[in-house]
Amino acid sequence: MSAAGFSTGRLVRLAETARAPVGFTFDGEALTGLEGDTVLTAILLSRGALRASEFGPEARAGFCLMGACQDCWVWQEEGPRLRACSTPLAEGMRLLSAAPAQWPARSA
Repeated sequence: MSAAGFSTGRLVRLAETARAPVGFTFDGEALTGLEGDTVLTAILLSRGALRASEFGPEARAGFCLMGACQDCWVWQEEGPRLRACSTPLAEGMRLLSAAPAQWPARSA
């Protein structure tokens, strides 16, 4: 957070700042969201983008924000992917902006 209390991400939290903090990692970087945040909200509060585009040099930050467009896929370090805009943030999540080497994940 900057001295003015604003994050350096694409989003700025203006209300509900008293909710409990939730720690997670994204691309190996330790980040913190708040209880009740979606994964997308938590990431965009800390970063300007969610992932690189497959179609050009632009960065992606989600599109529809309601789980319909599939633009906000992120991966768990264990392999499974999830929609960041509709997945609640959970303590200890270890997320990646690109598919891990073992993706798609195989069930045992």
